[in-house]
Amino acid sequence: MSEPLQIGVILGSTRVGRFADKPAEWVMDLGRKCEGVTFELVDLRDYPMPFFDQPKSPLREPSKNEVAQRWARKIRDLDGFIFVTGEYNHGIPAVLKNALDHVYAEFNRKPATFVGYGNAGGARAIEQLRSMLVELQVAPLRGAVHLSREQFIGILLDGKTFADSVPLGQAGEAMLSELIWWAEALRAGRRRAFNVPLVFPR
Repeated sequence: MSEPLQIGVILGSTRVGRFADKPAEWVMDLGRKCEGVTFELVDLRDYPMPFFDQPKSPLREPSKNEVAQRWARKIRDLDGFIFVTGEYNHGIPAVLKNALDHVYAEFNRKPATFVGYGNAGGARAIEQLRSMLVELQVAPLRGAVHLSREQFIGILLDGKTFADSVPLGQAGEAMLSELIWWAEALRAGRRRAFNVPLVFPR
């Protein structure tokens, strides 16, 4: 039996009273039903990195910051990612952008999917995030979960839960199914690339 896939559920906000904990816990609950996969909450609060100020891009040279190095090791050990992000001014939270800027190679050739909330269900933030991840050689998947305004307000203020919405459950299961398929395929590909030299046609 192959070793379990390691999937990180990355909380993209560090704000006091953030909403991100609720969808992250929901994803973790869904993940516990998946065989052969280990899901882990990865909280940016645990990685308080300074604004990226290194002399070279991590594409050229790993960060010398101790916290960033610990963050890079965590990303290295994961086979795929679920980014839980709100939408701030048509974009992702600054703390999430900063975390992406600190790492490069550890992200390469791994899949990512998304849970978005806020204006437009976080769609514009996720669109921006997909573009950034391509630069890190992450494979951003088409499927994602977008909380509508009604769902977001219902959970935030009216005491409703994710279990109250059948469509959310269906979307979440479809998201995880697709992510797991890609995580397995890309893990096999990374291992093959590591062991077998690439051969280019002449």
